[in-house]
Amino acid sequence: MALVVPGVGMAQMTPNSSAPATAAPSFVAKAGAGDLYEKQSSQIVLQSTKNAKVRQFANMMLKDHSKSTADVKAAAATDRVAVPAPKLEPAQAKMIADLRGASGTARDQMYLQQQKTAHQQALTLHSSYAQNGDKPALKRVAAATAPVVQHHIEMLQAM
Repeated sequence: MALVVPGVGMAQMTPNSSAPATAAPSFVAKAGAGDLYEKQSSQIVLQSTKNAKVRQFANMMLKDHSKSTADVKAAAATDRVAVPAPKLEPAQAKMIADLRGASGTARDQMYLQQQKTAHQQALTLHSSYAQNGDKPALKRVAAATAPVVQHHIEMLQAM
């Protein structure tokens, strides 16, 4: 039996324009962790892949996620938000460890599957902050990054 107290916690369940603002420090930390995961996983797969499409995608991830990291840092400076050193979340660290433990085409397939998951999470993060964020420069960066992430998802679906 669940206890429901009217008005307590309900604002977090309504995904509309009246949703509570997303805090900039949380967004910056999650975006940094996501970019770090993308870069590390791409470097790992580039060490061994023989698949030209995987190699091309991984190189694009290194470039695009380095740019998004720089964009978030610049926007955070504009908005006067501290940028901590990026740190992988536990699930991301496990994905990196799993990727390191795989080899050959199994590593390529694992990388692509992980990328699909990571990009869905990144799209949700950036889209949500673009709508509900609390700092204007970071909101603009999130809004500009979301279509790039969507393009990556479309590329992954075609592979």
